[in-house]
Amino acid sequence: EYQWKGPFYFIQGADPQFGLMKAWTHGDTNNGDDEWGEEIKLAEQAVQAVNKLNPKPKFFVLCGDLVHGMPGTRWKKNQEQDLKNVLKNTDQDIPLVFVSGNHDIGNTPSRETIDDYCKNWGDDYFSFWVGGVFFLVLNSQLYFDSSKCPELRQAQDAWLDEQLAVAANQKCKHIIVFQHIPLFLSKPDEDDDYFNLDKPVRQEIMEKFHKAGIRAVFSGHYHRNAGGSYKGLEMVVSSAIGCQLGQDTHGLRVVVVTEEKVVHRYYSLTELGSHGIEKELLDMLAKQK
Repeated sequence: EYQWKGPFYFIQGADPQFGLMKAWTHGDTNNGDDEWGEEIKLAEQAVQAVNKLNPKPKFFVLCGDLVHGMPGTRWKKNQEQDLKNVLKNTDQDIPLVFVSGNHDIGNTPSRETIDDYCKNWGDDYFSFWVGGVFFLVLNSQLYFDSSKCPELRQAQDAWLDEQLAVAANQKCKHIIVFQHIPLFLSKPDEDDDYFNLDKPVRQEIMEKFHKAGIRAVFSGHYHRNAGGSYKGLEMVVSSAIGCQLGQDTHGLRVVVVTEEKVVHRYYSLTELGSHGIEKELLDMLAKQK
């Protein structure tokens, strides 16, 4: 869909991370993830909430850490199968978009862990068009630590430059990026942290995105809501469907795309499931040309 057809919206979720809640409660995040009944319920609640929405969202994107088990760990396959069983119930008319997170491919990914992810969930980076808007899905682990697969980092970089050139030629309405790890949590020049990308890498990407006219980057990883902006590029950090590490509720973000802007709001799963999208956002969708 290269042509602008009027306002639309999509749903962003992050970190269903089957297994983290028990691991976190027990203080053993390396191997305490042998139960994930809570997360199954939350993921089911998320799918039910999305299915009830009217009009339907254009797609539902999950920004990484689909499950808690790292590559090669004992429960990973079971966690993935249980998540797939829940996601199979998503309305057939709502495409699912998957983004790779550090728990999906490892903090230091390798060609093997990335191949395994791709077999299970689809490509680790790709682009797609919806209603005249260009979307890019990136593998942020390659920016975090590509020491085991430097050639894959180079391949993504080259591909990204090509994609941004395509976007410039196509005169798209907006360019929006999805990745797991935020560029930054609140300020572009904040200190390096487990939850953001290192400053030199961050600076290079922010500048590239800014020059390309990218409107917003949506991510997860932090298990809290956060965000800020860099020269008109908005960094949106969404809290988790699963385990909360702050004061936010288990939830999803509704993102409305109009001709001029990208507007979003985070809803708790309960709120979205029982009340749907608020009138103000629905009105923006109704303003068809």
